[in-house]
Amino acid sequence: MAGFADLNLPQGLDKKSLQSLLDTAAHLGYSAVALNHVIDFKEKKQEIAKPVSPSELFPSLPIVQGTSKRIKVLTRLTLIVSDPSHCNLLRSTSANIRLYDIIAVFPKTEKLFHIACTTLDVDLVCINVTEKLPFYFRRPPVNMAIDRGIYFELLYTPAIKDSTMRRYTISNAISLMQICKGKNIVISSAAERPLELRGPYDVANLGLLFGLSEGEAKAAVSTNCRAAMLHGETRKSACGVVYTVKKPRKVEEEETAVPACKKAKTQA
Repeated sequence: MAGFADLNLPQGLDKKSLQSLLDTAAHLGYSAVALNHVIDFKEKKQEIAKPVSPSELFPSLPIVQGTSKRIKVLTRLTLIVSDPSHCNLLRSTSANIRLYDIIAVFPKTEKLFHIACTTLDVDLVCINVTEKLPFYFRRPPVNMAIDRGIYFELLYTPAIKDSTMRRYTISNAISLMQICKGKNIVISSAAERPLELRGPYDVANLGLLFGLSEGEAKAAVSTNCRAAMLHGETRKSACGVVYTVKKPRKVEEEETAVPACKKAKTQA
């Protein structure tokens, strides 16, 4: 998958609203979106349902603007955890969990944030943007998450809805950037209406307010999203995903121009 992606469209909406969101996302130039199924642990026992197949929700997928390809629709599961026992659901061997393309966790405390970054097998860690953080980000768990290929998700919709939430969004994002240095950031919408969706370049401009550089902001809606999706593929297959890249012609010519005896000396 190349291009831009929005990894957070609420799945709880009706089919008509979802279709409208999908059409708008494709029109804005997004190549892929993820339908997000959220579990909030309001009940003691929570069971993970199978993801709804996109083919059941959408009779036909819209064409991405500027391309001839149809938009790609992924499935995502997000667990809002406020107690360590909630993490057991992610540690279980439930077959339904493995059916989701992307697994995310929304930790509510510092302890749970540490657990999510260091031990949980997830693709995304969600950052609270609607209220002041109850804890400070610390470098060791953030660095461990980056080393494990886990990405941190920031939402931009709250920032365009309300001035108070905009202040919290920017403040919390900057606090994270001071620790992660702009690495492994994904910016998503969580939009419930088409009017709340913004184009990829507008989202990248919002990333500048969050403390990202121009390159990091663009990566947060493109290459980082792709990396998170590949991380999910690796998790599902319990192995790896390998991409081969053809060596540039110039490099091949330079290597063939070096005599074999010199190659042997340099290798020795």
